[in-house]
Amino acid sequence: VGLLDLDIYGPSLPIILGINEHPKMTQDRKLIPLERYSMKVMSFGFISGNDTPVIWRGPLVSRMTEQFFRDVEWGKLDYLILDLPPGTGDIQLTLTQKLRITGAIIVTTPQDIALADVRKGADMFRKVQTPVLGVVENMSTFVLKGSIKDSNGHKILGGNIFLSNGKIEELDAEGSFELKVDLFKQGGGAAESNRLGVPLLGQIPIATEIMEATDAGEPIVHKNPESSISKTYVSIIDSLLSVIK
Repeated sequence: VGLLDLDIYGPSLPIILGINEHPKMTQDRKLIPLERYSMKVMSFGFISGNDTPVIWRGPLVSRMTEQFFRDVEWGKLDYLILDLPPGTGDIQLTLTQKLRITGAIIVTTPQDIALADVRKGADMFRKVQTPVLGVVENMSTFVLKGSIKDSNGHKILGGNIFLSNGKIEELDAEGSFELKVDLFKQGGGAAESNRLGVPLLGQIPIATEIMEATDAGEPIVHKNPESSISKTYVSIIDSLLSVIK
């Protein structure tokens, strides 16, 4: 698997994967992707540095995008995943003109203002004959974890939590709970997947575990593979593979 960060103006892959080194070159002057977590990875951030602003016009960005395919020694891959910036700009147009892409995954948050931009991107891919494989809803809920204790500080084992929206959540055998709170709205990702006629691949919550893993430069599926959020990511990949195959 290869992972290519094509957000030239704001590359984030070096931070997310905890990489602070420059790629080496082959004898014929091709960049060698760095390797992390059994993936070959490449980002403009490896070349420019995390703190250096990129002040480029569109043609330079398009040329750099092409170079990531022409001048990088990817070797034999089963999948090359492209992390794109939002919008319908030069990077997206360069890709769809120069490459035959298996498909695009649309990532959105639930709010209408985010969906308005996402629709433009999804429709652009369809106009250039790039299939939309599915939708992922990011920041779909906020996961609140905790426990309830009595006046003596002892956990209350078992029982129910009555929420203001009428829902009832159960305490587990250890007196802990895990609540999903809708900070924005419900159904944004599902509505877009229905509009496009493609599956909703999954819903990723806002969670401190994701933030902590990202800041530490270690994917949460590697840091805590048994967490519910890691299982959500794995489920998304399984759903995507079933669509591709």
